Amino acid sequence: GKMANGQQSKEGYIATDINILPMGSTVEIFGLGIFKAGDTGSAIKGKRIDIFYSSCKKAISFGKRVLKVKKIK
Repeated sequence: GKMANGQQSKEGYIATDINILPMGSTVEIFGLGIFKAGDTGSAIKGKRIDIFYSSCKKAISFGKRVLKVKKIK
């Protein structure tokens, strides 16, 4: 599907609460790499993110975790 920014959903993007991390922000998720905020979600409130994975299997395997995130720009 498409993200809130209009682009096709793809790995390397995250959904965020735009009041905490604005759309287009670039972040480093320690241990995972660099991601760009390109989507929002009704369940993404406050200091939560949703990492896009290309398969349901990858997403389920990753699960829910507490992550350290640093805004780069």
